[in-house]
Amino acid sequence: MVNLRELAQQFEERFRNAPRIFRAPGRVNLIGEHTDYNEGFVMPAAVEFSSLVAIAPRKDRKLLIQSNQFPGDLEFDVDRLPAQRTGTWRDYVLGVALALRQHGSDLQGANLLVHGNVPIGSGLSSSASIEVASALAFISLDSKRFSLPEIAKLCRQAENEYVGARVGIMDQFVSCMGKAGHALLLDCRSLEFQFAHIPAGIELVVCNTMVKHDLATGAYNQRRAECEEGVRFFAKADPGIRALRDVSSEMLERIGGDLSLTIRKRCTHVIRENQRTLDAARALGDGDLARMGKLMRESHESLRDLYEVSCRELDAMVAAAEGLPGFIGGRMTGGGFGGCTVNLVREENAADFSSQIAQRYCQATGITPQIYPCHADNGAQELSLS
Repeated sequence: MVNLRELAQQFEERFRNAPRIFRAPGRVNLIGEHTDYNEGFVMPAAVEFSSLVAIAPRKDRKLLIQSNQFPGDLEFDVDRLPAQRTGTWRDYVLGVALALRQHGSDLQGANLLVHGNVPIGSGLSSSASIEVASALAFISLDSKRFSLPEIAKLCRQAENEYVGARVGIMDQFVSCMGKAGHALLLDCRSLEFQFAHIPAGIELVVCNTMVKHDLATGAYNQRRAECEEGVRFFAKADPGIRALRDVSSEMLERIGGDLSLTIRKRCTHVIRENQRTLDAARALGDGDLARMGKLMRESHESLRDLYEVSCRELDAMVAAAEGLPGFIGGRMTGGGFGGCTVNLVREENAADFSSQIAQRYCQATGITPQIYPCHADNGAQELSLS
């Protein structure tokens, strides 16, 4: 990762003035999968991998965006930003600029230099980190102020409406609000949140299976439709139900038997996963790592058997972690059908765990994974060069 002084120097060499620099982290979700669009609970943590955006104002109305990772630069007229996405990584920046303008920001001409070390396509939400860092950068040149939760909403809007990805609020919210050494329990309906302390000496080890099966997008949309069908069923018994978040375990047991097997399985996962997420926050708060590990295992089994979004490679990675020294618990994280697992590992064992799980997974699948040891980190902020 380039250090701040190097980035500032690169910026000054390109644009001939000194920048302000803003950082926003990626994230990993410890538990609470496919609950966000059901207005339920999630428990992500911001991680050390992050995006940096250096910015300085221009005297004209031009917006020039460059990156250390990708070649070329694009120049735009601030007053005539493209209404349709360009199909490049810059859409995350442009979408944020447009969303800010829609919410009253007086967007100024500026030079931007983006640098990031969030592994792209790893499930650590490089997109949200770029969006949030860009939002802070743009706002620094504006007289209008936004709270961090408001910034999270704006960034989600940008990804939903401009980029075209139907993401929930989790990624942008924890990128804004993360806290070092803590996971964040988020109510995706009210956006109320609380922090759950991750005990000292625990490292997060994210393991990338290096596969993403083609059916992921279609199956994701199908799961959402299946959940909506479940909501319509339960709402007939109680019109106050507007999401699976409102369905109790008792109601599921009492009338869920009238659902088709597939819809019942989907609903069962979401309802129980919400409870697991609340239980996990309590377990972390109590320092009960054995309980936390058990809940993570149950979450993966439910995603595999009830929600049916796991795959051979994810199951192999989860199995590869079992029995390794220092391993507490692990599960698939993200939408599924490939991607990553997240594991809680004792810090003193993390290096050996990383090498051994990679070896085990390669033996089982023939695929060489990427392993990312990390810690829970702070959310978005301006960085000082002094």
